[in-house]
Amino acid sequence: MIRTIRFVPTVLALAFAGQAFAAVSADDAKQLGGATLTSFGAEKAASKDGSIPEYDGKGIAPPADWDPKQPGRRPDPFHEKPLFSINAQNWQTYADKLTELQKEMFKKYPDYRMDVYPSHRTMVFPKYVIDNTLKNATSCKAVDNELRLDGCYAGIPFPLPKTGKEVMWNHLLFYGTPTNAENQRTWHVPPNGSAYLASASHGFEAFPIYDPKRTTPLDGKDVYWRVRLDDYAPARANGQKLILVNAVDQVNIGQRAYQYLPGQRRVKLAPDLAYDTPSPTNGGVGTVDDAKLFLGAMDRFDFKLIGKSEKFLAYNTYGATDYKTCPEDKLVSTKHFPNPDCIRWELHRVWVVDSTLKPQFRHIYHRRTFYFDEDGYGAGIQEAYDASGKLYRGAFNTFYTYWEKDGGNDGSVVNLDLITGEYVMQGTAGAPGAGFWPVEPKPDVFYSPEALAGEGIN
Repeated sequence: MIRTIRFVPTVLALAFAGQAFAAVSADDAKQLGGATLTSFGAEKAASKDGSIPEYDGKGIAPPADWDPKQPGRRPDPFHEKPLFSINAQNWQTYADKLTELQKEMFKKYPDYRMDVYPSHRTMVFPKYVIDNTLKNATSCKAVDNELRLDGCYAGIPFPLPKTGKEVMWNHLLFYGTPTNAENQRTWHVPPNGSAYLASASHGFEAFPIYDPKRTTPLDGKDVYWRVRLDDYAPARANGQKLILVNAVDQVNIGQRAYQYLPGQRRVKLAPDLAYDTPSPTNGGVGTVDDAKLFLGAMDRFDFKLIGKSEKFLAYNTYGATDYKTCPEDKLVSTKHFPNPDCIRWELHRVWVVDSTLKPQFRHIYHRRTFYFDEDGYGAGIQEAYDASGKLYRGAFNTFYTYWEKDGGNDGSVVNLDLITGEYVMQGTAGAPGAGFWPVEPKPDVFYSPEALAGEGIN
Protein backbone atom coordinates (compact mmCIF):
# COMPACT_ATOMS: atom_id res chain seq x y z
CA MET A 1 0.00 0.00 0.00
CA ILE A 2 1.41 3.41 -0.98
CA ARG A 3 1.05 6.07 1.63
CA THR A 4 0.45 9.38 -0.10
CA ILE A 5 1.80 12.59 1.39
CA ARG A 6 -0.60 15.46 0.78
CA PHE A 7 1.50 18.57 1.12
CA VAL A 8 0.70 20.45 -2.10
CA PRO A 9 -2.90 20.00 -3.32
CA THR A 10 -2.07 20.83 -6.94
CA VAL A 11 0.58 18.12 -7.03
CA LEU A 12 -1.93 15.29 -6.91
CA ALA A 13 -4.18 16.38 -9.76
CA LEU A 14 -4.80 13.66 -12.34
CA ALA A 15 -3.83 13.82 -16.00
CA PHE A 16 -6.37 13.83 -18.83
CA ALA A 17 -5.26 12.55 -22.20
CA GLY A 18 -4.75 15.17 -24.88
CA GLN A 19 -4.85 18.13 -22.50
CA ALA A 20 -2.15 20.80 -22.54
CA PHE A 21 -1.13 21.50 -18.96
CA ALA A 22 -0.37 25.02 -17.86
CA ALA A 23 2.34 25.99 -15.44
CA VAL A 24 1.41 26.46 -11.78
CA SER A 25 0.17 29.75 -10.41
CA ALA A 26 2.50 32.39 -9.03
CA ASP A 27 1.13 31.73 -5.55
CA ASP A 28 1.96 28.03 -5.77
CA ALA A 29 5.41 28.85 -7.14
CA LYS A 30 6.15 30.93 -4.05
CA GLN A 31 6.37 27.71 -2.08
CA LEU A 32 9.65 26.89 -3.83
CA GLY A 33 12.58 27.87 -1.66
CA GLY A 34 10.25 28.70 1.20
CA ALA A 35 9.75 27.14 4.59
CA THR A 36 8.54 23.75 3.39
CA LEU A 37 9.92 23.14 -0.11
CA THR A 38 13.37 23.36 -1.61
CA SER A 39 13.95 25.52 -4.68
CA PHE A 40 13.53 22.39 -6.81
CA GLY A 41 10.30 21.19 -5.19
CA ALA A 42 11.38 18.55 -2.67
CA GLU A 43 10.28 18.60 0.96
CA LYS A 44 12.86 20.35 3.10
CA ALA A 45 11.96 18.75 6.39
CA ALA A 46 13.15 15.46 7.75
CA SER A 47 10.70 12.59 7.91
CA LYS A 48 8.66 12.23 11.09
CA ASP A 49 10.98 9.62 12.55
CA GLY A 50 14.11 11.40 11.32
CA SER A 51 15.29 8.51 9.17
CA ILE A 52 15.18 10.82 6.13
CA PRO A 53 17.18 13.91 7.09
CA GLU A 54 16.39 17.53 6.45
CA TYR A 55 17.76 18.85 3.16
CA ASP A 56 20.69 21.20 3.81
CA GLY A 57 22.06 21.66 0.28
CA LYS A 58 25.65 21.08 1.34
CA GLY A 59 26.48 18.19 -0.93
CA ILE A 60 29.47 16.04 -0.13
CA ALA A 61 33.24 16.48 0.01
CA PRO A 62 35.62 13.99 -1.64
CA PRO A 63 37.20 11.46 0.72
CA ALA A 64 40.91 11.61 1.38
CA ASP A 65 41.57 8.42 -0.58
CA TRP A 66 39.96 9.64 -3.82
CA ASP A 67 42.48 9.98 -6.63
CA PRO A 68 41.47 12.51 -9.32
CA LYS A 69 43.69 10.56 -11.73
CA GLN A 70 41.24 7.67 -11.33
CA PRO A 71 38.01 9.70 -11.44
CA GLY A 72 35.70 6.74 -12.06
CA ARG A 73 36.69 5.09 -8.78
CA ARG A 74 34.73 6.72 -5.98
CA PRO A 75 35.62 5.45 -2.52
CA ASP A 76 32.95 5.41 0.17
CA PRO A 77 33.00 8.86 1.84
CA PHE A 78 30.85 7.81 4.80
CA HIS A 79 32.54 4.72 6.27
CA GLU A 80 29.27 3.75 7.95
CA LYS A 81 27.92 0.41 9.02
CA PRO A 82 24.41 -0.69 8.04
CA LEU A 83 21.63 0.32 10.40
CA PHE A 84 19.94 -3.02 9.73
CA SER A 85 19.54 -5.65 7.04
CA ILE A 86 16.31 -6.75 5.37
CA ASN A 87 16.06 -10.39 4.36
CA ALA A 88 13.57 -13.10 3.47
CA GLN A 89 12.78 -13.68 7.16
CA ASN A 90 12.04 -10.09 8.26
CA TRP A 91 11.01 -8.18 5.11
CA GLN A 92 7.36 -7.94 6.15
CA THR A 93 8.44 -5.72 9.06
CA TYR A 94 9.50 -3.13 6.47
CA ALA A 95 6.79 -3.85 3.88
CA ASP A 96 5.45 -0.28 3.77
CA LYS A 97 8.91 0.98 2.71
CA LEU A 98 9.48 -1.73 0.09
CA THR A 99 8.44 -1.63 -3.56
CA GLU A 100 6.62 -4.59 -5.11
CA LEU A 101 9.84 -5.54 -6.87
CA GLN A 102 11.74 -5.71 -3.60
CA LYS A 103 9.01 -7.77 -1.95
CA GLU A 104 9.03 -10.21 -4.85
CA MET A 105 12.80 -10.57 -4.61
CA PHE A 106 12.49 -11.61 -0.95
CA LYS A 107 9.71 -14.06 -1.77
CA LYS A 108 11.59 -15.60 -4.68
CA TYR A 109 15.17 -15.71 -3.35
CA PRO A 110 15.77 -16.79 0.26
CA ASP A 111 19.33 -15.41 0.17
CA TYR A 112 18.40 -11.93 -1.06
CA ARG A 113 19.41 -9.14 1.30
CA MET A 114 19.25 -5.35 1.47
CA ASP A 115 21.69 -3.56 3.80
CA VAL A 116 20.11 -0.26 4.85
CA TYR A 117 22.41 2.64 5.76
CA PRO A 118 21.80 6.15 7.15
CA SER A 119 20.17 8.35 4.52
CA HIS A 120 22.07 11.30 3.06
CA ARG A 121 20.44 13.88 0.79
CA THR A 122 23.56 14.69 -1.20
CA MET A 123 22.06 16.03 -4.46
CA VAL A 124 23.11 19.64 -5.19
CA PHE A 125 22.31 21.79 -8.22
CA PRO A 126 24.30 24.72 -9.65
CA LYS A 127 22.72 28.15 -9.28
CA TYR A 128 21.74 28.50 -12.95
CA VAL A 129 19.78 25.24 -12.81
CA ILE A 130 17.94 26.43 -9.71
CA ASP A 131 17.22 29.80 -11.33
CA ASN A 132 15.84 28.07 -14.42
CA THR A 133 13.78 25.71 -12.29
CA LEU A 134 12.12 28.66 -10.57
CA LYS A 135 11.30 30.11 -14.00
CA ASN A 136 9.88 26.78 -15.12
CA ALA A 137 7.40 26.71 -12.27
CA THR A 138 5.32 29.41 -13.96
CA SER A 139 6.40 29.12 -17.61
CA CYS A 140 7.04 25.47 -18.51
CA LYS A 141 4.17 23.55 -20.11
CA ALA A 142 3.72 20.04 -21.48
CA VAL A 143 1.70 20.20 -24.70
CA ASP A 144 0.57 17.81 -27.46
CA ASN A 145 -0.64 15.16 -25.01
CA GLU A 146 2.29 16.16 -22.81
CA LEU A 147 4.78 14.82 -25.34
CA ARG A 148 6.41 18.15 -26.09
CA LEU A 149 7.77 20.89 -23.83
CA ASP A 150 6.99 24.54 -24.35
CA GLY A 151 8.32 27.62 -22.55
CA CYS A 152 10.83 25.60 -20.51
CA TYR A 153 14.33 26.51 -19.41
CA ALA A 154 17.27 24.25 -18.64
CA GLY A 155 16.25 23.15 -15.17
CA ILE A 156 13.77 20.76 -13.62
CA PRO A 157 10.77 21.27 -15.93
CA PHE A 158 8.08 20.76 -13.30
CA PRO A 159 9.23 21.39 -9.73
CA LEU A 160 5.57 21.12 -8.64
CA PRO A 161 4.39 18.24 -10.86
CA LYS A 162 0.68 17.71 -11.33
CA THR A 163 0.66 14.69 -13.66
CA GLY A 164 2.51 11.45 -14.23
CA LYS A 165 4.08 12.67 -17.45
CA GLU A 166 5.40 15.78 -15.72
CA VAL A 167 7.24 13.53 -13.26
CA MET A 168 8.54 11.47 -16.19
CA TRP A 169 9.80 14.63 -17.90
CA ASN A 170 11.60 15.54 -14.68
CA HIS A 171 13.29 12.15 -14.83
CA LEU A 172 14.18 12.41 -18.52
CA LEU A 173 15.73 15.85 -18.01
CA PHE A 174 17.45 14.82 -14.79
CA TYR A 175 20.46 17.06 -14.14
CA GLY A 176 23.64 15.03 -13.80
CA THR A 177 26.29 17.31 -15.26
CA PRO A 178 26.55 18.73 -18.80
CA THR A 179 28.91 15.95 -19.98
CA ASN A 180 30.18 12.67 -18.54
CA ALA A 181 33.02 10.57 -19.81
CA GLU A 182 32.39 6.91 -19.27
CA ASN A 183 34.18 3.61 -19.48
CA GLN A 184 31.26 1.30 -18.89
CA ARG A 185 31.14 -2.45 -18.73
CA THR A 186 28.00 -4.59 -18.76
CA TRP A 187 27.82 -8.00 -17.13
CA HIS A 188 25.18 -10.60 -17.89
CA VAL A 189 24.58 -13.18 -15.17
CA PRO A 190 22.52 -16.21 -16.32
CA PRO A 191 20.48 -18.22 -13.79
CA ASN A 192 23.46 -20.52 -13.13
CA GLY A 193 25.52 -17.55 -11.91
CA SER A 194 28.28 -17.81 -14.54
CA ALA A 195 28.75 -14.11 -15.26
CA TYR A 196 30.21 -12.97 -18.56
CA LEU A 197 31.08 -9.60 -20.05
CA ALA A 198 28.23 -8.71 -22.42
CA SER A 199 29.71 -5.40 -23.62
CA ALA A 200 32.32 -2.81 -22.80
CA SER A 201 32.62 0.65 -24.30
CA HIS A 202 34.24 4.02 -24.05
CA GLY A 203 31.77 6.82 -24.34
CA PHE A 204 30.47 10.26 -23.62
CA GLU A 205 27.04 11.15 -22.26
CA ALA A 206 25.80 14.71 -22.59
CA PHE A 207 22.89 16.89 -21.53
CA PRO A 208 23.47 19.72 -24.04
CA ILE A 209 20.49 21.73 -22.83
CA TYR A 210 22.40 22.31 -19.60
CA ASP A 211 24.92 24.66 -21.16
CA PRO A 212 25.41 27.20 -18.33
CA LYS A 213 25.76 30.01 -20.89
CA ARG A 214 22.29 29.45 -22.27
CA THR A 215 19.61 32.00 -21.33
CA THR A 216 16.80 31.23 -23.79
CA PRO A 217 13.94 28.70 -23.44
CA LEU A 218 14.31 25.26 -24.94
CA ASP A 219 13.32 24.81 -28.56
CA GLY A 220 11.55 21.71 -29.86
CA LYS A 221 14.69 20.76 -31.78
CA ASP A 222 16.83 20.89 -28.66
CA VAL A 223 18.45 17.67 -27.54
CA TYR A 224 18.07 17.00 -23.83
CA TRP A 225 20.27 13.87 -23.79
CA ARG A 226 22.67 12.09 -26.09
CA VAL A 227 25.26 9.40 -25.76
CA ARG A 228 27.98 7.92 -27.91
CA LEU A 229 29.38 4.48 -27.12
CA ASP A 230 32.41 2.97 -28.86
CA ASP A 231 32.60 -0.76 -28.09
CA TYR A 232 35.93 -2.46 -27.43
CA ALA A 233 34.82 -5.78 -25.91
CA PRO A 234 34.01 -8.57 -26.31
CA ALA A 235 36.11 -9.21 -29.43
CA ARG A 236 33.08 -9.78 -31.67
CA ALA A 237 31.79 -6.31 -30.80
CA ASN A 238 35.10 -4.43 -31.10
CA GLY A 239 34.66 -1.43 -33.37
CA GLN A 240 30.88 -1.15 -33.08
CA LYS A 241 29.63 2.36 -32.37
CA LEU A 242 26.25 3.67 -31.24
CA ILE A 243 24.74 7.13 -30.91
CA LEU A 244 21.38 7.82 -29.24
CA VAL A 245 19.84 11.29 -29.37
CA ASN A 246 16.65 12.45 -27.61
CA ALA A 247 14.85 15.74 -28.24
CA VAL A 248 12.39 17.65 -26.06
CA ASP A 249 9.84 17.23 -28.86
CA GLN A 250 8.66 13.60 -28.76
CA VAL A 251 5.94 14.25 -31.35
CA ASN A 252 7.90 15.48 -34.37
CA ILE A 253 11.47 14.45 -33.56
CA GLY A 254 11.68 11.96 -30.70
CA GLN A 255 14.62 9.59 -30.38
CA ARG A 256 17.19 8.96 -33.11
CA ALA A 257 19.70 6.14 -33.12
CA TYR A 258 22.72 5.56 -35.36
CA GLN A 259 24.89 2.45 -35.52
CA TYR A 260 28.24 1.69 -37.09
CA LEU A 261 28.80 -2.02 -37.67
CA PRO A 262 32.35 -2.95 -38.77
CA GLY A 263 31.13 -5.91 -40.81
CA GLN A 264 28.95 -3.62 -42.95
CA ARG A 265 31.40 -0.71 -42.90
CA ARG A 266 28.64 1.85 -42.92
CA VAL A 267 26.54 3.95 -40.57
CA LYS A 268 22.83 3.29 -40.54
CA LEU A 269 19.86 4.99 -38.96
CA ALA A 270 18.38 2.49 -36.52
CA PRO A 271 14.72 3.44 -35.90
CA ASP A 272 14.04 0.03 -34.36
CA LEU A 273 16.28 0.88 -31.39
CA ALA A 274 13.34 2.18 -29.38
CA TYR A 275 10.50 1.07 -27.12
CA ASP A 276 10.60 -2.68 -26.36
CA THR A 277 13.38 -3.66 -28.76
CA PRO A 278 15.88 -5.73 -26.74
CA SER A 279 18.74 -3.49 -25.70
CA PRO A 280 21.91 -4.23 -27.70
CA THR A 281 24.09 -3.44 -24.69
CA ASN A 282 22.58 -5.57 -21.95
CA GLY A 283 22.25 -9.07 -23.28
CA GLY A 284 18.54 -8.80 -24.03
CA VAL A 285 17.39 -8.75 -20.39
CA GLY A 286 16.07 -5.22 -20.79
CA THR A 287 14.48 -3.14 -23.52
CA VAL A 288 15.81 0.00 -25.15
CA ASP A 289 13.36 2.12 -23.17
CA ASP A 290 14.52 0.44 -19.93
CA ALA A 291 17.72 2.49 -20.20
CA LYS A 292 18.15 4.81 -17.24
CA LEU A 293 14.93 3.14 -15.89
CA PHE A 294 12.98 4.89 -18.62
CA LEU A 295 14.22 6.56 -21.79
CA GLY A 296 12.49 7.66 -24.96
CA ALA A 297 8.97 8.57 -25.97
CA MET A 298 5.97 8.33 -23.64
CA ASP A 299 3.30 7.95 -26.32
CA ARG A 300 2.57 4.23 -25.85
CA PHE A 301 1.58 4.44 -22.17
CA ASP A 302 -0.84 6.39 -20.02
CA PHE A 303 0.98 7.75 -16.97
CA LYS A 304 -0.82 8.40 -13.71
CA LEU A 305 0.68 10.23 -10.75
CA ILE A 306 -0.03 8.21 -7.61
CA GLY A 307 1.64 10.55 -5.12
CA LYS A 308 4.66 10.39 -2.83
CA SER A 309 5.95 7.71 -0.55
CA GLU A 310 9.02 6.64 1.41
CA LYS A 311 10.98 3.81 -0.20
CA PHE A 312 14.41 2.23 -0.03
CA LEU A 313 16.58 3.27 -2.99
CA ALA A 314 20.09 2.25 -4.00
CA TYR A 315 21.57 5.62 -3.12
CA ASN A 316 25.09 6.96 -2.55
CA THR A 317 26.35 3.60 -3.78
CA TYR A 318 29.99 4.61 -3.97
CA GLY A 319 31.14 1.14 -2.95
CA ALA A 320 29.86 -0.28 -6.24
CA THR A 321 32.27 2.04 -8.09
CA ASP A 322 35.37 1.10 -6.08
CA TYR A 323 37.33 -1.80 -7.53
CA LYS A 324 39.46 -1.94 -4.39
CA THR A 325 36.52 -2.87 -2.17
CA CYS A 326 34.03 -4.27 -4.67
CA PRO A 327 35.72 -5.46 -7.88
CA GLU A 328 33.57 -6.77 -10.69
CA ASP A 329 34.26 -10.41 -9.90
CA LYS A 330 32.73 -9.78 -6.48
CA LEU A 331 29.94 -7.52 -7.67
CA VAL A 332 28.47 -10.11 -10.06
CA SER A 333 29.49 -13.23 -8.12
CA THR A 334 25.95 -13.99 -6.89
CA LYS A 335 23.04 -15.59 -8.71
CA HIS A 336 19.83 -13.67 -9.51
CA PHE A 337 21.01 -10.28 -8.14
CA PRO A 338 24.22 -8.29 -7.58
CA ASN A 339 26.24 -9.05 -4.48
CA PRO A 340 24.35 -7.44 -1.55
CA ASP A 341 27.69 -6.54 0.06
CA CYS A 342 28.23 -4.00 -2.73
CA ILE A 343 24.83 -2.25 -2.72
CA ARG A 344 23.95 0.53 -0.32
CA TRP A 345 20.24 1.14 0.35
CA GLU A 346 18.86 4.31 1.92
CA LEU A 347 15.34 5.50 2.73
CA HIS A 348 14.22 8.41 0.54
CA ARG A 349 11.00 10.14 -0.44
CA VAL A 350 9.94 9.26 -3.96
CA TRP A 351 7.39 10.24 -6.56
CA VAL A 352 5.31 7.22 -7.60
CA VAL A 353 3.99 6.98 -11.17
CA ASP A 354 1.94 4.09 -12.57
CA SER A 355 1.62 3.55 -16.31
CA THR A 356 -0.56 1.30 -18.45
CA LEU A 357 -0.15 0.37 -22.10
CA LYS A 358 -2.62 2.08 -24.43
CA PRO A 359 -4.89 -0.44 -26.22
CA GLN A 360 -3.84 0.69 -29.70
CA PHE A 361 -0.13 -0.02 -29.06
CA ARG A 362 2.02 -3.07 -28.42
CA HIS A 363 4.81 -3.48 -25.89
CA ILE A 364 6.11 -6.49 -23.97
CA TYR A 365 5.24 -4.59 -20.79
CA HIS A 366 1.57 -3.88 -20.17
CA ARG A 367 2.05 -1.93 -16.97
CA ARG A 368 4.98 -0.18 -15.34
CA THR A 369 5.43 1.51 -11.99
CA PHE A 370 8.20 4.03 -11.37
CA TYR A 371 9.69 5.43 -8.16
CA PHE A 372 11.90 8.52 -8.53
CA ASP A 373 13.85 10.35 -5.85
CA GLU A 374 12.31 13.72 -4.97
CA ASP A 375 15.72 15.43 -4.73
CA GLY A 376 16.86 14.84 -8.26
CA TYR A 377 14.80 12.27 -10.19
CA GLY A 378 17.99 10.37 -11.06
CA ALA A 379 17.71 7.60 -8.46
CA GLY A 380 14.84 5.19 -8.74
CA ILE A 381 13.21 1.84 -9.40
CA GLN A 382 11.08 0.46 -12.23
CA GLU A 383 8.62 -2.45 -12.11
CA ALA A 384 7.34 -4.04 -15.34
CA TYR A 385 4.30 -6.33 -15.61
CA ASP A 386 3.28 -8.65 -18.45
CA ALA A 387 -0.12 -8.99 -20.12
CA SER A 388 -1.36 -11.33 -17.39
CA GLY A 389 -0.58 -8.76 -14.70
CA LYS A 390 2.41 -10.69 -13.36
CA LEU A 391 5.52 -8.84 -12.26
CA TYR A 392 7.86 -9.78 -15.08
CA ARG A 393 10.96 -7.61 -14.76
CA GLY A 394 12.35 -4.90 -12.59
CA ALA A 395 15.23 -2.45 -12.55
CA PHE A 396 17.02 -0.13 -10.16
CA ASN A 397 20.03 2.10 -10.51
CA THR A 398 22.97 2.61 -8.17
CA PHE A 399 22.83 6.39 -7.87
CA TYR A 400 25.58 8.57 -6.43
CA THR A 401 26.39 12.27 -6.49
CA TYR A 402 29.57 13.90 -7.71
CA TRP A 403 31.85 15.77 -5.35
CA GLU A 404 34.07 17.56 -7.89
CA LYS A 405 30.99 19.25 -9.42
CA ASP A 406 27.31 19.66 -8.63
CA GLY A 407 25.00 16.95 -9.90
CA GLY A 408 25.17 13.18 -9.88
CA ASN A 409 25.16 10.00 -11.91
CA ASP A 410 22.56 7.27 -12.17
CA GLY A 411 25.39 4.75 -12.02
CA SER A 412 24.86 1.14 -12.96
CA VAL A 413 21.39 0.04 -14.00
CA VAL A 414 20.46 -3.42 -12.75
CA ASN A 415 17.88 -5.24 -14.88
CA LEU A 416 16.25 -8.22 -13.17
CA ASP A 417 14.23 -10.88 -14.97
CA LEU A 418 11.97 -12.54 -12.43
CA ILE A 419 10.85 -15.24 -14.84
CA THR A 420 14.25 -16.56 -15.94
CA GLY A 421 16.24 -15.59 -12.84
CA GLU A 422 18.94 -13.82 -14.87
CA TYR A 423 20.11 -10.25 -14.44
CA VAL A 424 22.29 -7.67 -16.11
CA MET A 425 24.34 -4.96 -14.47
CA GLN A 426 24.92 -2.27 -17.04
CA GLY A 427 27.60 0.37 -16.62
CA THR A 428 29.68 -1.24 -13.89
CA ALA A 429 32.70 0.63 -12.55
CA GLY A 430 34.41 -2.10 -10.53
CA ALA A 431 37.55 -2.27 -12.65
CA PRO A 432 40.60 0.04 -12.96
CA GLY A 433 39.82 2.87 -15.35
CA ALA A 434 36.09 2.15 -15.44
CA GLY A 435 33.31 4.43 -14.28
CA PHE A 436 31.79 7.85 -14.99
CA TRP A 437 33.20 11.32 -14.38
CA PRO A 438 32.44 14.93 -15.44
CA VAL A 439 34.40 16.32 -18.40
CA GLU A 440 34.25 19.30 -20.73
CA PRO A 441 31.61 19.03 -23.49
CA LYS A 442 32.43 17.55 -26.89
CA PRO A 443 31.47 19.45 -30.08
CA ASP A 444 28.11 18.57 -31.63
CA VAL A 445 29.78 16.84 -34.58
CA PHE A 446 31.20 14.20 -32.22
CA TYR A 447 27.65 12.84 -31.84
CA SER A 448 26.89 12.81 -35.57
CA PRO A 449 26.64 9.87 -37.98
CA GLU A 450 29.36 11.55 -40.05
CA ALA A 451 31.73 11.20 -37.11
CA LEU A 452 30.93 7.48 -36.82
CA ALA A 453 31.57 6.99 -40.53
CA GLY A 454 34.84 8.90 -40.41
CA GLU A 455 36.16 6.93 -37.45
CA GLY A 456 34.91 3.49 -38.48
CA ILE A 457 37.26 0.54 -38.75
CA ASN A 458 38.00 -0.24 -42.40
